[in-house]
Amino acid sequence: MPTLYTVIRRPLITEKGMGVKETQNTLVFEVAVKATKTEVKQAVETLFKVKVSGVRTATVEGKERRRGKFSGYRPDWKKAYVRLKEGEKMPEYLNSL
Repeated sequence: MPTLYTVIRRPLITEKGMGVKETQNTLVFEVAVKATKTEVKQAVETLFKVKVSGVRTATVEGKERRRGKFSGYRPDWKKAYVRLKEGEKMPEYLNSL
């Protein structure tokens, strides 16, 4: 079993992420590429002490980047949309914004 912080890398703070957080009771995280939905659910429940109703994941392919004549790709990464159960208090991890 991986640790919490190897499963959940960081919260994704974007306009779309803030929109689903406010309207759909959903949190968005960058997670490990090999993390499963069950591991993400257990990590969020343990870390924030909330009940999770569902997890959706999406793998984002890395874009091509060029430096002069050299080209390469950014690494692929995975994000998870974690929906909390009805009545659960939304954890606040955005103190600096």
